Amino acid sequence: QVQLVESGGGLVQPGGSLNISCVASGLTFSTTAMSWYRQGPGKERDFVASSFSAGTKTNYAQSVKGRFTISRDNAKNTVYLQMNNLTPEDTSLYLCHAQTYQDYDYWGQGTQVTVSS
Repeated sequence: QVQLVESGGGLVQPGGSLNISCVASGLTFSTTAMSWYRQGPGKERDFVASSFSAGTKTNYAQSVKGRFTISRDNAKNTVYLQMNNLTPEDTSLYLCHAQTYQDYDYWGQGTQVTVSS
């Protein structure tokens, strides 16, 4: 049974930083592409960043390039999202997504990030 458990969300002031993480179980993490998405209230789920299995190739949404960094620790089955220079527009539920090499995909429950003064 695959589980993705996010943590690290919270309330942060504009200009602040936050590092969220997602621990995966029940899959072969080292061969799984891991991504972060976000979804605001009443909004579509948007792609944020992805890390391919070896971790050397990453992709980012234009809106977060230069501010967010995705990384992974295959030994800990964990993917991280370091978020810097946060703005109120970054307020969302951040969801972890896994896509295995067999093309199965899974979602976590999300961690809420709120950027407000």
